[in-house]
Amino acid sequence: MGITDIRTTWPAWAGRAAAVWSAAYAAGAVGAALSPGRAYGYALGAKAHGTAVEWTVAGLYTAAAALGLLKLRRPGLRWAPAAAWGTVAAAFVSGFGFLFSPAHLLDLVSRNQDPMDWAAWANQGVATLGAVLWTGTALAYRRRARGVCPHCGGRGRRARVERRTRAGYVAVAALLPYALLKSAWAAGSRVGYSGSGRHPGLDEHYAGDQVIRLYEHGVDLTVVLALTGMALALVLSLPRFRRLPRLPLLALGWAGAGAFAPFGAFLLVYGSLAWAGVLDAGTGGHAPWVVAVAYGGFCFYGVALGRAVLGFQRATRRTCRVC
Repeated sequence: MGITDIRTTWPAWAGRAAAVWSAAYAAGAVGAALSPGRAYGYALGAKAHGTAVEWTVAGLYTAAAALGLLKLRRPGLRWAPAAAWGTVAAAFVSGFGFLFSPAHLLDLVSRNQDPMDWAAWANQGVATLGAVLWTGTALAYRRRARGVCPHCGGRGRRARVERRTRAGYVAVAALLPYALLKSAWAAGSRVGYSGSGRHPGLDEHYAGDQVIRLYEHGVDLTVVLALTGMALALVLSLPRFRRLPRLPLLALGWAGAGAFAPFGAFLLVYGSLAWAGVLDAGTGGHAPWVVAVAYGGFCFYGVALGRAVLGFQRATRRTCRVC
């Protein structure tokens, strides 16, 4: 089966592949729970083997495998799409760290980092693959239930449609507070920061000499990364960039949206509760409003980036060869 065949027939095999993946991942969780001293990425927070987390994961994905097989035998189950989306969410949580894998490149310009747990990283990558498979399965379930083309979601052959969106500008606006505040700190300001150290917001224990040197010259490396993220959102939103390679942009866009939206949501809620005085917890020398506004903006960036990449995906979609 060639690449073209895989792309055009995925609604037929996605459910079976997702069921097989679920059974294999559940078996791995059972093995981790029974193995002496190794969690293999299944336990949360580097807990020991045999934890409730590992057994819960095993039970969850065993049920998911049963769902996939049941759906193949009884395609009319109405609750199957909702259950499939629930499995997508579970697999996404299991593989959440994999979406931040590019951040490990920063280890090259930092120091005193914890050793890389390659077993956990590989586990998260497998879980991310499961999230992709179950997403395809859920889409196929829902589209069949609606009586539309399971491949494209349409009701007939249709050409590519040009779509415009302002999501890129929303993403830029969401990251501006972070970029401006971090740039102000690099320039010598201490607004919103009461921690110790010569460099606000920069942990010199982990930051490498190159990062500190740039910071002392007014350049925060994370601001450069934020500007790169802004550029990605604009590229995905503006029609003039529609001829750029499609698959790399889709991969970057969806990975960024999936990583930053929930991460930013946590920081937004955490910072807001601390700002309101409801939560009495430390913020690492950062004022609570900094966590809520600057770091919480990652949530809105992730959502806007997801909207931008969805628009890009639809606008660059080729004419469906199935319906």
